[in-house]
Amino acid sequence: MLNEMSKKAKAASARLGVADTEKRNSALSAMAEALVLRSEEIIGANGLDIENAKANGMSDSMLDRLTLTETRINAISESVKKVIALPDPLAACEEWTRPNGIKITKKRVPFGVIAIIYEARPNVTADAAALCVKSGNAVILRGGKEAINSNLAIACVLSDALTSVGLPGDCVQVVPDTSRETANALMRLKGGIDLLIPRGGKSLIRSVVENATVPVIETGAGNCHIYFDESADTEMALDIIDNAKRQRPSVCNAAESLLVHSASAERLLPLVKERMPNVELRGCERTRGIIDVKQATEEDFFTEYNDYILAVKVVDDVYEAVEHINIHGTGHSEAIITENAENAEYFCNNIDAAAVYVNASTRFTDGEEFGFGAEIGISTQKMHARGPMGLPEMTTYKYVINGEGQIR
Repeated sequence: MLNEMSKKAKAASARLGVADTEKRNSALSAMAEALVLRSEEIIGANGLDIENAKANGMSDSMLDRLTLTETRINAISESVKKVIALPDPLAACEEWTRPNGIKITKKRVPFGVIAIIYEARPNVTADAAALCVKSGNAVILRGGKEAINSNLAIACVLSDALTSVGLPGDCVQVVPDTSRETANALMRLKGGIDLLIPRGGKSLIRSVVENATVPVIETGAGNCHIYFDESADTEMALDIIDNAKRQRPSVCNAAESLLVHSASAERLLPLVKERMPNVELRGCERTRGIIDVKQATEEDFFTEYNDYILAVKVVDDVYEAVEHINIHGTGHSEAIITENAENAEYFCNNIDAAAVYVNASTRFTDGEEFGFGAEIGISTQKMHARGPMGLPEMTTYKYVINGEGQIR
């Protein structure tokens, strides 16, 4: 099955990769329109997934991630439209001439076939398809079993839209088999897949990184921290902490740990507990000496909860905060709340993460919020791409050399 899908994707990518900007944008316009026109069909399929998820005891936060409504589908459609307005990455090139007269052009080109393995987030199906079509790549999507009906319905809608403008429907395909065996086979489809991107929790990403034989971009896992410095504004801090933890706790840029300067702990911690009554706080011994919370284990400080849980630790200065974050973090997004410019500079210079914030919520680590349009994922590695991956990160490059008989 996967071999056949990859062959179709290869053939489709060959046509898509040479389609001009206008053609690819017309495809995106048709895709955005079709999502809205056929939203009832998509919501119906999503209802089956929600019913199954509830029967299997899925948490409320993960159910929220899975759920599609008319409003959310309209938002997904709008994200696709925003990609249309973005510059065509394939139009970018650099040119220079060597002393011997040879002219060299460095051109942006598609990878070819991109595979994405992800979990219970059906919006990823449309976001990934839009970015891949715009950048000239065919995509093979392997979502989790929790969202299989939603993913298949969305892919059908998008494939039909591509066909309607004269491009291959096989540019967007969803793997119908959600077994672990199929995922493992996709990771090893060397020659059939040009790039594999995992989007999901730590265990999924680790499995892909450890088992794949095709090129991989490591993404997603977000054990994000907020550090409340001694000079921080309390009201600002409460707003940021609340937003970073509770606005949407199931996503990778939500805060999972709060570090508080010891000089501010007695002032801030009772207010944090009062502000977020539905969040389970797990604190170190110093935290528990100030507020009545569950004991935090060392494992808690390494955990991406994706839920209404926050690990809390009292530290003595920015140096201890940075050391703790660099040991326990996942290289995703980290924030400091401070009025001290020197501490802010130290934090930014010494934190090893894709995104570092001063007096702002970690929830902004997002392709759309960065102005990239829909994103393919948040890269936590340092090769090729880091942070929100937009259109330029969906391409590679090749050199075209023109001469007039030169030899070396």
